[in-house]
Amino acid sequence: MPRTPHRLFLRLTVALAGLCVLSAAAQDAPRVRARDLGVAPGIFSPGSNNAITDVAGVRVGQVTLSEGNTVRTGVTAILPHPGNVYRSRVPAALHVGNGFGKFVGSTQVNELGELETPILLTCTLCVWKAADAMADWMLAQPDMQQVRSLNVVVGETNDGGLNDIRARPITAAAVRQALESANSGPVQEGSVGAGTGTVAFGWKGGIGTSSRKLPESLGGWTVGVLVQANFGGVLQVEGAPVGRELDRYAFQNAVAAQGNVRGLADDRGDGSVIIVVATDAPLSDRNLRRLASRGMMGLGRTGSSASNGSGDYVLAFSTAESVRRGFDAAQLQTTELANEQMSAVFQASVDAVEESVYNALFMATTVSGNGQTVEAIPLDKVREVLRRHGVEAPR
Repeated sequence: MPRTPHRLFLRLTVALAGLCVLSAAAQDAPRVRARDLGVAPGIFSPGSNNAITDVAGVRVGQVTLSEGNTVRTGVTAILPHPGNVYRSRVPAALHVGNGFGKFVGSTQVNELGELETPILLTCTLCVWKAADAMADWMLAQPDMQQVRSLNVVVGETNDGGLNDIRARPITAAAVRQALESANSGPVQEGSVGAGTGTVAFGWKGGIGTSSRKLPESLGGWTVGVLVQANFGGVLQVEGAPVGRELDRYAFQNAVAAQGNVRGLADDRGDGSVIIVVATDAPLSDRNLRRLASRGMMGLGRTGSSASNGSGDYVLAFSTAESVRRGFDAAQLQTTELANEQMSAVFQASVDAVEESVYNALFMATTVSGNGQTVEAIPLDKVREVLRRHGVEAPR
C-alpha cells in the first residue's frame, strides 16, 4: 500500500518524538561524582562526606539564584567554626596563582594571617554587595556592638556568560540565607550557589569539594577543599586527555587539524577559580601560606596553566583550637605542627584540589541563561576516554 502524506507525517512525528525522548533522557541522566567513575586521585582516603565539611566545625551554605531568562548566579558561604569568627579568629593565608580577579579582604588576611569573618564566594560584579551584606550580618551578631572595623572576605569568578552580571543580582537576603543555612553535612555540587553560572574547560563548571583523612601515623589530620570552578585549559583526568579526545580545549583554534575553525572551548583558557582549603592540623599562617601554594599543583593536574586572564586564588585556614586567636588577646600561646610534618598535609591538599575540580565538572548540569547554553560534560564519553587510558579501574 503506498504511503500517503498523512502516514509519512505521522511517522515523522513519531520519529521526532523518539528523538526528543532520547535527548531528554540524555539530559536527565544522573550526574555522578568522580569516584563513581573510578577517578580517585592520590593515596589517602576521603572523609565520610568527601567534602570540606569533613573538617570538624566547617559548615557550608549555598543560595542559587535562577530568575527569568537572565539571572544564573548565587552565593556560597564557608564558615570555619560554629562560633563568632570575629571573636575567635582562625589563622589563614592566601596564595595568588594569577591575580586577575577581585578578592575582598585579601591584603589584611595576609598581613595579619587570620580570618575574622566567614568566606563568601559569588560573581565578579557582586563581590561588593556581598561584602556589604556580610558586614551588616556580622555587626548584628551578639557581642559585636563595639566593633568599629571588620575585614570581610569575599572571592569571585566571572559568570557573565550565563548570567546578566551587570544587573548585580545578589541581594543581602541571599547572603544572609547562605550564612544562616550553612551546615556540616554533605555539600551540594555542580550548578549551585556561586557555581550556578560558571564554565570550566568549555563545559558547565560549578562548585566541587573533596577531602582527605591522613593515617594516624601521619597525624590523623583532615584536609578539606571546596572550589568554584570557572577556568579553562586542556582538561585531563588523572592523566587521561579528556579535553583533547572530546575535542574541546584551550587554543584549539590554533592547533586543530581540521583547519582554521574555532574550537568550542575558550581559545585562551581564561576564567577564574577560587580554592578554599580547610584543615584541623594546627598550622600557623606561615605554613598555611605554604599549604595554599600547593593548591596550584592540584589545579595544574587537571589541565590549567593559570592563563593571563584567570584569577586563581587559594585561601587556606586551620580550625585547630590550639592556634585560635582571641580578638582581644594580648599574647598568643599556640601549639603548631612542625615543618617536618607538613609533607603529608601538602599531599592531601593537592589530591583533594584535583578531585574537587572533577566533582565540579561531573556534577554540573547543562544551564541556559542570558541567551546562551553551556552543556554539561557528557559522562558517557568521559567514561570511554578513561577506559581507553586505563583510568577507570576498580577502587
